[in-house]
Amino acid sequence: MKKFSIYILWFFVVFIASCAVNPVTGERELSLYSEQDEIAIGKQTDVQIRIQYGIYNDPALNDYVARVGASLGPYMHRSHLEYHFAVLDSPVVNAFAVPGGYVYITRGILALMRSEAELAVVLGHELGHVNARHNIHRMSEQTLFGLGLAVGSSLNKTVADIAGIAGVGVQILFLKYSRDDERQADQLGVEYSRKGSYNPGEMIGFFASLEKMGDLSGSHPIPGFLSTHPLTSERIQNTKDMLIESDRKLQVKHAPYLNKVENMVYGDDPRQGYVEKNTFYHPEMRFSFGFPQAWQLQNMPSQVIMGSDDGEAAVILQAEKSSEDLRNYAQKMMADVQNLQFLRDENRRINGLTAYQQLFDYHPQESPDLRVLLSFIKYGSYIYTFTALSTITKFDQFDNQFDRLVSSFKELTDRTYIDRPPKRIKLHRSNGRQNLQRILQDAGIKEDLWPRFAIMNGMELGDTPPSDTLIKIIK
Repeated sequence: MKKFSIYILWFFVVFIASCAVNPVTGERELSLYSEQDEIAIGKQTDVQIRIQYGIYNDPALNDYVARVGASLGPYMHRSHLEYHFAVLDSPVVNAFAVPGGYVYITRGILALMRSEAELAVVLGHELGHVNARHNIHRMSEQTLFGLGLAVGSSLNKTVADIAGIAGVGVQILFLKYSRDDERQADQLGVEYSRKGSYNPGEMIGFFASLEKMGDLSGSHPIPGFLSTHPLTSERIQNTKDMLIESDRKLQVKHAPYLNKVENMVYGDDPRQGYVEKNTFYHPEMRFSFGFPQAWQLQNMPSQVIMGSDDGEAAVILQAEKSSEDLRNYAQKMMADVQNLQFLRDENRRINGLTAYQQLFDYHPQESPDLRVLLSFIKYGSYIYTFTALSTITKFDQFDNQFDRLVSSFKELTDRTYIDRPPKRIKLHRSNGRQNLQRILQDAGIKEDLWPRFAIMNGMELGDTPPSDTLIKIIK
């Protein structure tokens, strides 16, 4: 009993010592991280996000988003922070913030929006999470109760250890906010956008579009907005209740916004790699390989990750510019990985390319033992590394699949697969006579996409937009 009481006393002391004042509410709350810690976490996470998910290669669009975000800066509770804004090169509909003032918005969510005011209120919402330190509060709770942010399974832990995939920092993306966090961020989004002279009523239209669109993250590594920011009817009603009559007089800026997103890539960009009939093609780097039919594939700027449907095996492909001998390269790559037991190695030729393979057993602490097959392939100025892994007891079940996958890697020369241009958002000016369905049909948009483009334009398919209305289509 005494031991339990001491534990309770210790917990109480730690809890009180770790409380901080919330910059928004002025109330004390749990925080195990100082503002300096928060900024350092943000900087580290920003590097990981840029490597792992990629920034959309359009400086003008990135600058535009940053200008809109910066215009809200003077009205925030933590205006002394240095805020950073970036557009992620992902078709997933999402926006999120990480500690220290880093805000990201995907090109997928920009395609859904229809006005600069809508952009401002969404950025304001994410800035609300930063200003109220919601991420830091969630991280503090998980740290205090021993939950941590690390990847859970031993297989994914090994992927992080051996393949160098960004770990703890990027897991912040997947933290879910509480209902109170979302209500507060909604309130701050309305407040910041209003003070920035934007009509906060555009948030209601954004919520309506999200509800109709649903969570379209699919197999992408970035979660969708509804996964990290779940909507409730209460939140929507609360936001409506915050609006005032004078909000209607504030700026919306439909046309300026639409002109900024015209020519933006829509959907997956085939130039960065795409899948067709269980073959992965990368037109820019000119290679292809096949993978097992039942496996899932995630394509990111820094790696391609494949996994069996039962979660028992994974293969990661990474590439790095290097002129080194493959054996030397392999030795340097694995030099810092602990608890490895070397089994065998061999030189190979794979479709005319020089290759080198190593097989290891990996004995991580507090996890099942795993077997790892590393395949290094020299192609052009790059060394491509396939990391195939499973538990030692199940590795033999996947050995043939690993070998077929790696052995299928080859140079891509067929122009049919190389010359795949991405779809881009274009603007159509309505004539006042055609309804939206006819406009989309005449633009050559596939029928299964019509409902999505109706949502993206804030209309029903049967609506006839007034003359000179700008309509988003794709070409």
